[in-house]
Parts: sequence; structure tokens; C-alpha cells
Amino acid sequence: MRELIEITDYSDKRLDVFARLNEVQLRHFYEPEGGLFIAESPKVAERALSAGIKPVSALVERGQAAGEAARVLDRLGDIPVFTGQADTIRSLTNIPMTRGLLCCMERPVLPCVEDLVSSMKRIAVLESVTNPTNVGAIFRSAAALGMEAVLLTGDCADPYYRRASRVSMGTVFQVPWTYLENRKAGMRMHYVDFLKALGFKCAALALRKDTVSIRDGRLKEEEKLAVLLGAEGDGLSEETIDRCAYTIKIPMAHGVDSLNVAACSAVAFWELSGKE
Repeated sequence: MRELIEITDYSDKRLDVFARLNEVQLRHFYEPEGGLFIAESPKVAERALSAGIKPVSALVERGQAAGEAARVLDRLGDIPVFTGQADTIRSLTNIPMTRGLLCCMERPVLPCVEDLVSSMKRIAVLESVTNPTNVGAIFRSAAALGMEAVLLTGDCADPYYRRASRVSMGTVFQVPWTYLENRKAGMRMHYVDFLKALGFKCAALALRKDTVSIRDGRLKEEEKLAVLLGAEGDGLSEETIDRCAYTIKIPMAHGVDSLNVAACSAVAFWELSGKE
């Protein structure tokens, strides 16, 4: 078993990433070079490691070090790993830890949109989805239900935020993703027009009268389809919807007018993935 560093000094600067820096500060830790994020729980950390993401340091509850977290600890290499009793760590982090492990990791460089989706047939697009829980749940649905990549507008919640990656069960490290603003060309072009130029037909999920059913056969027949989901409450902007080839709806019962965006994503990905 690897050697662990007992927490004896809460002011140790090496603990700042777990105790004193918020997620925005972590994101810009090395600015302009890049940043850090926190992977919470052994499963999330293990999926990040399997994706080739580099660990920087870790914090583990003593009771988990020889338990569920042991396999992750064996993969961390020569980095500092701090430990203490559960109440000590909670006093330090001021959060209840999931499965007793936090791992600080380097943010990988995100690809540009053109390179990411060049050979893909089904992608998800998130516009202004600001709730980390919803972003994480959408990634989990994307991974399970046949979406090959996720593109996000810059105002979406960060998929690497601790809560988003935890809710996703680490699938944010399995499904390729990037920001729509990360392009080589066409920066002034609306992102829907840009995706059209890359060969995608765009399908907006929206509550409008001029919609087609999500079961419309033309949708599955499209060679390249981008499924667009909008902000909680307001949905996609009118400008975005007007540019799409399809505006689609999910049939509802009992007078329900809409679903939460994460639930909506699961239905849409299942129906539109093109997989049998």
C-alpha cells in the first residue's frame, strides 16, 4: 500500500485545491496555460485516469484508502495523497465527500469543433444549460444512448465541475466534448449555420406549434444529425430554433407540457441515435 500523508496542518498550501479554491479558480489555475478540476469518488477518478487525464494530488478518507479507493490510489503514481479521518476531511473541505475520495487533476486541452465531429453522425448540442446536475445527467444519457459527442455554448455549466462529473458517473471523460466557440473558422457565424456547413442537419427540441414528432421517420434517416437542447426554463433561443432544419417535440400525456432538460435528453437520444 502506498504511503499516505497525514493531515496535521490545515494551512498546508498543497491542500488549497481541496479546501480554499473554488471551481472557477481551479479552472484558471495555470492561466493562460490551463487549469485543474476535482474528480469526486473512486469511479469518477478512475474513468478520468482511464481517459489519460493526469492526476496532481488526492485526498482520501482513511477508511476508504484500503477499500473502494484502493484501486485508484494504486494508479496515481508519484503524487501527494493526503489522508485523515472523515470528520477531519469534512472540516477541511466543508463538503460531504462521495465514497471518500477527491482527486485533483489537470484539465486536458479541448479539441476544436471541426476536428472533433468530422467523422461523427450523431451529436448533442447544449445551449445555455447552466445547472451542473443537468449537464452531468445529459452526458450520462449521451454516453448510454448513442451520442458520439457533446458540444456546449460557453455559458453552459462546466462538465468538469465536481458535481457535473459526479452526476455523470465519470462519462464526461468518456464522451468527447468541446465548446462551440472553439473553432478554427467561422467564429462570427451562428453555431447552427456552422454545424450546417459541417454537414449536420440540426434538430431543436422546443415547445412551438410548428414542430414534427420526435418519431418522424425523416429524423432517423438523416446521415448527420445534431440534437439541440436549451436552457432550463427558457429553452433554446428563437434565433437558434429558426435556423434549424427541424423543430421537434416529445408527445406528452396528462396535460404535462414539458420535461426537465436532462429527462428530455434521454428520450431524444434514445429515439434519434439511429441505433436499433
